[in-house]
Amino acid sequence: MARPRRSTKRDAPDRKPKKKVSILDTEGITWVDYKDVALLRRFMSERAKIRARRVTGNDAQQQRAVARAIRVAREMALLPYSVRQVTHRSKGKRDRGDRDSSGPPPRPESGPPTHDDAPRDDAPRDDAPRDDAPPTEAATVAEPTVEVPAAAEAVEAPEAQ
Repeated sequence: MARPRRSTKRDAPDRKPKKKVSILDTEGITWVDYKDVALLRRFMSERAKIRARRVTGNDAQQQRAVARAIRVAREMALLPYSVRQVTHRSKGKRDRGDRDSSGPPPRPESGPPTHDDAPRDDAPRDDAPRDDAPPTEAATVAEPTVEVPAAAEAVEAPEAQ
């Protein structure tokens, strides 16, 4: 024998879901200010994401104003872009208490250059020309030749008496 059928939500077509009422409507707010951080936080999740319209109950115009105010407040560093979440470790993984307290781990052999390894500014570089090295063809600069006109040779300076 078949069981009697239970009524489900699908069976009642005249029943509509309750519409969520916006916080802005209940409090009578017409202008969303980016400096009102307490109000804007009500439209954000715990992870600092902007909540959807279906969650907050805002209409399209209110949601655009809230989203714009949150973006401006984030840029002005009044609200975070994201919240740092610390993940919980499972029992099978190593906790911080399992570390040995002998000190920090050893440094790798090929690490960043230390103060002694760093090149100095006054030390000669391999690509810089040295004074004791012979000049190369590219380093030799030819001096320009200047021709003196014949009329300038004939003019003599008056002798001082």
